[in-house]
Amino acid sequence: MDERITELEIRLALQDDLLDELNQIISRQQLQIDQLAAALQALQQNQAVPDQQAPRSLFDEIPPHY
Repeated sequence: MDERITELEIRLALQDDLLDELNQIISRQQLQIDQLAAALQALQQNQAVPDQQAPRSLFDEIPPHY
């Protein structure tokens, strides 16, 4: 019986470690998502202000070999 309890305690400790690691990964991913959302919003705001020299889309750009 003691061996079984020890085995369960080991499993619980390993699951706690895994849960902590997964929480850290999720926190880093959320930070990356927030940074990407801010960068996307900045890009969208830059496109909202039309600039006469900047092309409006990729189809308006001249390829570098012309």
